Amino acid sequence: MSDRLAQVSQHLSTSHGRGLLAGEVAIITGAGQGIGRSAALIFAREGAKVVISDIDEKRLASVADEIKAAGGDCIGVAGDVGADDFPKKIVDATVAKYGKINHIVNNAGFTFDKMIHTTPDDTFDIIMKIHVRAPFRLIRQAAPYFRLKPEARENRSIINVSSTSGLHGNVGQANYAAAKAAVIGLSKTICKEWGPFGVRCNTIAFGLIHTRLTAAKEAGATMEIDGKKVALGVPGATPEAAASNPFIPLRRGGNADEAAAAMLFLASPLASYVSGHTLEVTGGAGI
Repeated sequence: MSDRLAQVSQHLSTSHGRGLLAGEVAIITGAGQGIGRSAALIFAREGAKVVISDIDEKRLASVADEIKAAGGDCIGVAGDVGADDFPKKIVDATVAKYGKINHIVNNAGFTFDKMIHTTPDDTFDIIMKIHVRAPFRLIRQAAPYFRLKPEARENRSIINVSSTSGLHGNVGQANYAAAKAAVIGLSKTICKEWGPFGVRCNTIAFGLIHTRLTAAKEAGATMEIDGKKVALGVPGATPEAAASNPFIPLRRGGNADEAAAAMLFLASPLASYVSGHTLEVTGGAGI
């Protein structure tokens, strides 16, 4: 965790006793690095018992060690969020360990960029599977722990990650933009169906956040999905380019800790009357 985020988190914890999420249980997918890692760290810092997941078992174990070293409580459940058995696997592990679920942060995902006329069916389908179908199936699996009688209700929320690509479209991202637009509709529907049970559901739409997905493609970062290597990143991307981008009023990209802090807000009691909303975390871009 960065010094800046640690200072903010310390202030929040001091102001709210044991933390904004004290005693609550949060599932965070894609927590092996980047935004998911930062979210896991700050949620744990704010008192949550964190269930973290990632397709990369080694990275997942490293984050779990970080949380425990800082005095946090967590378990890691490695796996592919798109696998048929994943929702039951992580929900069962969470309930077996902690007995309840307060929050789900559907953060796992990646980009597989191609122009529309060169996008094959499987490239489109895998992005829809990971960014739309997987969050839906995890939320559905967890339904019994959210649709509760009034006397059993605590602070409960679902956060689905979208993007400015889902709000405005983006060249070379027909699959990703379609998926991230669908996530917004999913969140609004959950808000309306589960609101009577006291459950809040929001979407967070990130602009440029510096992670491996937005780093220079020339760096060679890849991941393997269904036996295929997928190249990650944006051709020619640099922090300097972001600083000179006239479409970002703050003249910089965000970092993973800033992205995670926005997630914390949506999960916390500070957002107790915020539901069905899409929070744009963009440095002012797209307004």
